[in-house]
Amino acid sequence: MSATPLTGLKVLDLSRVLAGPWCTQLLADLGAEVVKIERPGAGDDTRHWGPPWHEHGDERVAAYFLAANRGKKSVALDFSSPEGAAVVRKMAADADVLVENYKVGGLAKYGLDAASLRAANPKLIYASVTGFGQDGPYAARAGYDYIIQAMGGMMSLTGLPDDMENGGPLRVGVAIADIFTGMYTASAILAALHERETTGKGAHVDMALFDTQLAVLANQASNAMVSGRDPGRQGNSHPNIVPYQPFMASDQPLIIAVGNDGQFARLAKLCGHPEWVEDERFATNAARVANREAIVAKVGAVIADAPAAQWMEKLLEAGIPAGPINSVSQALADPQAQHRGARQQRGEGALGAVPMVGSPIRLDGQRADASLAPPALGEHTSEVLAHYCDANTLGVLKAAGITN
Repeated sequence: MSATPLTGLKVLDLSRVLAGPWCTQLLADLGAEVVKIERPGAGDDTRHWGPPWHEHGDERVAAYFLAANRGKKSVALDFSSPEGAAVVRKMAADADVLVENYKVGGLAKYGLDAASLRAANPKLIYASVTGFGQDGPYAARAGYDYIIQAMGGMMSLTGLPDDMENGGPLRVGVAIADIFTGMYTASAILAALHERETTGKGAHVDMALFDTQLAVLANQASNAMVSGRDPGRQGNSHPNIVPYQPFMASDQPLIIAVGNDGQFARLAKLCGHPEWVEDERFATNAARVANREAIVAKVGAVIADAPAAQWMEKLLEAGIPAGPINSVSQALADPQAQHRGARQQRGEGALGAVPMVGSPIRLDGQRADASLAPPALGEHTSEVLAHYCDANTLGVLKAAGITN
């Protein structure tokens, strides 16, 4: 199988910031041609979300933008003007997929809404990404990841209990609602493409950050519905598995993640206390959850007697999942990350060689990495618009500031 299975797919990207761009970056990694429409002179908001900055010659762009925009061609085009909107409609008539994340109904005044563009191109898959979806009492609200994490229950699960020092809700350290929404949107687009092969018709994909945040509560949402009780914040421990948390060795912490009773038996033996397995308080995972504090204290007392590296060697040899708590730089420098080619620096465009984390997708051993680095604002305007405008029209658009 080719690592570019979406070769030939044309994607028009009207999205900004993270959820939509994350989706279109994934499609670009899989081989789609993605054209990103940006405001002349400003571009995607995240171009300015620095420091830190990536600088190359006269170009400067925030590192944030680089994380979600590889593999795309940038066209600077103001579609708030009738002339610019007309060009985007031409591009949409030629596209397989369009991704946008404007407020509900916000593109209708330009004739760029789903109904208008699908009427002109019935095969178009039009994906709308919003905070709360196309309908419902909150449909008109703007959606930001931080607000969605708060409203969607994620922050109620993240952090330490209120009665502990530094207790209270915390957001996840990356924009998890945005990122998961982007991934779900890409999956929905691929499903719609498959259906189009049978029906010949496109679809309007309606994706909401709030819906996605609720979905990715996963076992915690299930716990709440089954038990009738809200899960509390537990810091770094697990609500359903014990022991499954950091333990402080003599020099630094490490994570020990015991996923079943067999692993616990091996841990007990390794700790020099095989009798723990016979103790009815610890014999099963359910019993350990009920007696969490007791078994965690016993394991912790043993782990504290030796350095983390020594425990890591013993734990892994015994088949007990364990790992260090790395910084981002340590994680990217890890031998496994290096072997898998996670950290990359490539690109010959206007931004020069750009550092990035590559796609995690591999198809039959081939990496699914987009060939293009993140673009400078308007880097591909002339190249792309030459397919939709004659030279005279393009000159008029440039003179009017509608494009660069």
